[in-house]
Amino acid sequence: MATEERDQRTSEAPRRPRIRLDQPRAPRRRLLPEYDPEAFGRLSERIARFLGTGRFIVWMTVIIIAWVIWNIAAPKDLRFDEYPFIFLTLMLSLQASYAAPLILLAQNRQDDRDRVNLEQDRKQNERSIADTEYLSREVAALRIGLGEVATRDWIRSELQDLLKELEEQHRAGVFPADGERVRDVDDR
Repeated sequence: MATEERDQRTSEAPRRPRIRLDQPRAPRRRLLPEYDPEAFGRLSERIARFLGTGRFIVWMTVIIIAWVIWNIAAPKDLRFDEYPFIFLTLMLSLQASYAAPLILLAQNRQDDRDRVNLEQDRKQNERSIADTEYLSREVAALRIGLGEVATRDWIRSELQDLLKELEEQHRAGVFPADGERVRDVDDR
């Protein structure tokens, strides 16, 4: 009887679906929207570049001057921001609160690019140093090898020394005169 109760309970219990390892999981729903961080980074760099130009400063100055003039000189019923210009202050604060993080994001991306470029430059310098050291060793080996090779000037000087030596021996009478034949002891 106990086995029947156990079988009945297990058949009534909700079963979890079996997880298959050969298939990818179904995507989960997320609360936050998904975005492409690379695209967002490129957009932030474009905005940061624009915020750092003279064009932005000129347009911002023109808009603020127009805003102030409109809200001072326009008829009362057409004004949208009275003298303390609270709405203008709010807009400038909002613009600054978005501009600062976008500029920091652009700077971080630039730092990452600079770090990668610096690493590539370092590796290139290491390769250049290794190549230079190799070539220096090769040039040194060639110099050593050329030190043992008879050059034209060295051969010329040796021949001149031999010629002087032969002339001295001829003058000293070591060699027989022309027409005389002297037998050398070593000739046999």
